[in-house]
Amino acid sequence: MLNSLYIKNYRNLAELRINSAGRVNLITGKNNTGKSTILEAIALYITKSDLKLIYQLLDERGENYKLLPNNKNATEINIKALSSLFTNRSINFDKKKAILIEGVIGKTLFGEDDFYEDSIGIRFVNYFDKVVEIPEEVTVNMRIKTERIIVENIPDELLADYRIGLEIRVGNRSSILTLEEDRPYKFGIRGNGKTENFQFIRTRNIEKENNGLLWDNITLTDKEQFVIEALKIIEPNVERIAFIEESPRERTAVIKLSNSNNILPLKSMGDGINRILTIILALVNSDNGFLLIDEFENGLHHSVQEKLWQIIFNLSEKLNVQIFATTHSEECISAFEYVMNNSSKSFDGKLIRLENNNGIIKQSEFNKDELRIANENDIDLR
Repeated sequence: MLNSLYIKNYRNLAELRINSAGRVNLITGKNNTGKSTILEAIALYITKSDLKLIYQLLDERGENYKLLPNNKNATEINIKALSSLFTNRSINFDKKKAILIEGVIGKTLFGEDDFYEDSIGIRFVNYFDKVVEIPEEVTVNMRIKTERIIVENIPDELLADYRIGLEIRVGNRSSILTLEEDRPYKFGIRGNGKTENFQFIRTRNIEKENNGLLWDNITLTDKEQFVIEALKIIEPNVERIAFIEESPRERTAVIKLSNSNNILPLKSMGDGINRILTIILALVNSDNGFLLIDEFENGLHHSVQEKLWQIIFNLSEKLNVQIFATTHSEECISAFEYVMNNSSKSFDGKLIRLENNNGIIKQSEFNKDELRIANENDIDLR
């Protein structure tokens, strides 16, 4: 579990530290304060900067540029796309401008931050390929290996002699991605380290396409009942759920109600019950890992959010899942606070509010008591 998090030079987060995270965390703030950006940074940290994820994030923001008839320079296109990950879209080879994402354990004896060993670093580099021969044994046979050597502080007149790549560092392991391929994630770095179990629900709800696979993972387990109980928040008569194939590439959720013999398509029952299905399926597939939810309240009427938060808090403890969600909704914040302060169990939750002060993103953190006081005094935390 992440106790706290340090992010530097990632998108609009020039430097941000979340001092204390709970098991369930709700991130609030106005537009352009970096709520979704924090989720992305956590996803990069969890996946050890997985290249496929990086290009998915670029694609969703419309920043995964394609080769065009008048521009077939893959390096130029990839630099343009990847530069959007950096604060001010900086194309800079200075180590101080690198993206850093670090999990903070706490303080050392000397009062300095103590980071987990698998911190993430991403930066543009100049490099050249060096061919080395490696003896297989004490024989005449030799094996050829190419090493990518980073060169710092190159004079302008010599820049053309070197190639531009992307260095991805995980802890003390560093790899250099060549940017000369159209889709570098298909030819790039492998084995950056063990990836944590996690699910990431984006705002567009494209995860509906994956719900069938997530359901398959829990079929004939106790987790099926967790999903059924969550759907009952909206439809108390839900008895069973299944996924049927409508076409070779599409599977649709259907449900059986206890008061009817008919099998109904779940998508005919409104956005709310489908949103709940997506959230709970992702949660029960995140054992001992992480769940990220962008714009939690999407499709959910305020009257069901309190019950859903109750289920989420309970399952996060039962399955050992740490959750980070974002919201714009005052009702969502109120429901979150109510569950933390009015449940028979003591839940571990935090609210993290972001503010953009002249381009500098700052955070304020509220535990359950501070959140209750804010709500009682009608302090706007959106």
